[in-house]
Amino acid sequence: MSRSNRERTEQTRQALMNAARRLFVERGYAATATPDIVAAAGVTRGALYHHFEHKKALFRAVIEREAADVAEEIEKRAKPETEPRAALLAGAAAYFDGMAVAGRTRLLLLEAPAVIGASAATQIDVETTEATLRAGLEACLPQAGTLLGPLTALLSAGFDRAAIAIEAGGRREEYERAIVALLDGLADHLRR
Repeated sequence: MSRSNRERTEQTRQALMNAARRLFVERGYAATATPDIVAAAGVTRGALYHHFEHKKALFRAVIEREAADVAEEIEKRAKPETEPRAALLAGAAAYFDGMAVAGRTRLLLLEAPAVIGASAATQIDVETTEATLRAGLEACLPQAGTLLGPLTALLSAGFDRAAIAIEAGGRREEYERAIVALLDGLADHLRR
């Protein structure tokens, strides 16, 4: 395939994902029909099925891209050369910034488990944002040992609940202060 064909293919794929994302956020997955997606993307129905087996596959691609975008934002802000606690807190702030993108909390935390299943949604999280959290916790709490996995899963779930609460009107500053208290409390506990 020539470079221009590859570029056109990728442009079509991105147009479908962008249109689908917009409609999934506006209407929800169930109320979004594939004819609406192709019309919004300005492509044919054949183009949709050339790139994605079905609507759920398109949805999953949108979810994977959203999760990767959040993880990328965290990695940019939580630089490894920074002191581990500061890097972890910068990553927490980046997570909340990433989740503040319109519709992202709904897509990643509410729609994804319902549409692709809790197991698949969790796996995407484990490979993206939870992986960055685990690395940050490992650097910040090297004494965690065998507790690293469970602590990562618990804190990841806490971050997700906080993002949902913030989107519903909760005060982000309070959740960020709570994260500091949790991390410092964990560090103190693990040092004993």
